[in-house]
Amino acid sequence: MTATDRSVQLVRLAAEAAADKLADDILAYDVSEQLVITDAFLLCSATNDRQVRAIVDEIEDRLRIEADAKPVRREGEREGRWVLLDYVDIVVHVQHEEDRTFYALERLWKDCPAISLPDSVTQVAAQRARPAAPGDAL
Repeated sequence: MTATDRSVQLVRLAAEAAADKLADDILAYDVSEQLVITDAFLLCSATNDRQVRAIVDEIEDRLRIEADAKPVRREGEREGRWVLLDYVDIVVHVQHEEDRTFYALERLWKDCPAISLPDSVTQVAAQRARPAAPGDAL
């Protein structure tokens, strides 16, 4: 069994929304073989609590508008360090970078197949990770 087309669509929309709000380390895994409760996980992180909330808001807006999807459960919003959005088909984890490093969810799911993300997401990540060259505008 693999993630459904709907799940992959939701993951890609959520990843694009996260990238638009400058989320870091955006990864997606097909966990359908390991879990019966969901098809896919999307993981991303942010440098501060405010950015975590902005990413969560953008993901919710984008999925509601473009895919008519609303989370059935939302956890961790009050603290703003690790927010979980449960869409049944997918589960989105938006973590503060310190929590992301500490819990290292990607280590737990590394044996699951990765879900390819849109070029717009991977290109933004590559640009943000590339060190500035001498003479680049700041």
